[in-house]
Amino acid sequence: MESEQIKQSIHEIRGRKIMLDMDLAKLYEVETRILKQAVRRNMERFPEDFMLTLDQKEIQNLVSQNVIPTINHFGGAMPFAFTEQGIAMLSSVLKSKTAIQINIAIMRAFVMIRAFALSYQELQEKLIALEKKHNQKFTDIDQVLNYLIQKEQQKTQQTERKQVGYKK
Repeated sequence: MESEQIKQSIHEIRGRKIMLDMDLAKLYEVETRILKQAVRRNMERFPEDFMLTLDQKEIQNLVSQNVIPTINHFGGAMPFAFTEQGIAMLSSVLKSKTAIQINIAIMRAFVMIRAFALSYQELQEKLIALEKKHNQKFTDIDQVLNYLIQKEQQKTQQTERKQVGYKK
């Protein structure tokens, strides 16, 4: 499983990193309705901090960010959004070998994202401490850090874009 594909499927909603049911179903190689059915049969395993049901405004936001093509993509059903803990719980509901392997890959992707965020935060805190200590602003270092973050975000956006042109 390509970790880049998993990282592109992780979105932020309500201040939480989530994955949509349709993306997880694709990774697990099951239909979305089968995944949702398994979850509904085991709702006690999915408290609010494990799984969210998106509202219309959040769905519109996902459409505007080109995460999903249109609202009609869901066929009238409200999508489920799973947090890291909810995805871990899915492995107990979906018991196939594929589900286990995919869950391991997804957990690793969440850890990588968290490590990146922490390392950036640590760098930013150290830069602020240095600026206070030397009583000057290091704008060039701050600009480089922001450039690196924007470059990563732009790379993600470019890979998520719909391809145009001839297909081979």
